Amino acid sequence: MSRKCEICGKGQVSGNSVSHSNRHTKRKWNANIQTVRIEENGRVRKANVCTSCIRSNKVNRAN
Repeated sequence: MSRKCEICGKGQVSGNSVSHSNRHTKRKWNANIQTVRIEENGRVRKANVCTSCIRSNKVNRAN
């Protein structure tokens, strides 16, 4: 599954994990991507959508 939202394009972000002794190691933050059934142009399909797009009704969920 792709780690990118098909609606807004939100995806994986990288940065540093900083320990108490201030050592830096690379880490990543994944967007909360869910596979949902959406209705698009009268057709139902599955899409990878982030939870913020689901909550803000940017997608039309299929029943």
